[in-house]
Amino acid sequence: MPLAPNVFWNAHDMFEQGVEPTILAIGDSWFWYPMPGGSLLNPLARMVADKGHVILAVGENGAEAYDYMFGKYKKRIEMLLDRYGKNLSAVFISGAGNDFAGFNDLRPLLNPDCRGASSAAACFRPDAEPESIGWLMNKIATSYRLLIGRIIVSTHPDIRIVTHTYDHAFPTGRGVFGKNSRWLLPALVDAGVPDPLRHACVKTLIDRFADALVPIVATDPVRIRRVDSRNILQEKDWSNELHPKGKGFRKLAKTAWKPVLEEIGLA
Repeated sequence: MPLAPNVFWNAHDMFEQGVEPTILAIGDSWFWYPMPGGSLLNPLARMVADKGHVILAVGENGAEAYDYMFGKYKKRIEMLLDRYGKNLSAVFISGAGNDFAGFNDLRPLLNPDCRGASSAAACFRPDAEPESIGWLMNKIATSYRLLIGRIIVSTHPDIRIVTHTYDHAFPTGRGVFGKNSRWLLPALVDAGVPDPLRHACVKTLIDRFADALVPIVATDPVRIRRVDSRNILQEKDWSNELHPKGKGFRKLAKTAWKPVLEEIGLA
């Protein structure tokens, strides 16, 4: 499927078209995935096109939520909000997957030896410990709160902020272009997580992130929305450990995003 004409990954191309963004999409590879079929932004852009919306993406593959306000994307996000904020209808946020998907991110969350574990919960460090899931979710929530706060002060009162939960990925060991992945499976294997518990461990991470978004949305449920994109994709819908196929992204857009975007008047 060709890329939607109303989504731009750099401001220069947008300027050449003589348009300005009405939606800023701050995101990781779920917005930037360059493989055939495109990313999640492609079907989302088509959904909002009839309302005349133009999407400008900021971020890149591998972006972490922490970097949106504390790292490499901070200045660009702030610049774009200052330049376009008052004319934006919405900001989409995709982030946090890369904060725990990667050997050096996931392995510290797991116990040193999980070979005797009988549940996914038993494979993870207790929340009270440093580098536990609880510690990580607090870190992610802090990044989200700061980013959303910056968006709100830079935009008009009717802004809509939409974020999402991801879906329960499968730790297959598949990477991009058929290469071995360094995202999920290697850390689970290194920790000795029994094969029947590996998908459950990933599900635990995604569910904990989804739960972490709930109190953030509750601070301003009119302006902030959470798209719950869990339990939609089957294993056949995934291209690799982290990214759905093009048809998978389209399924997520139609099933999870479309009702929310219609409800808030964007689609």
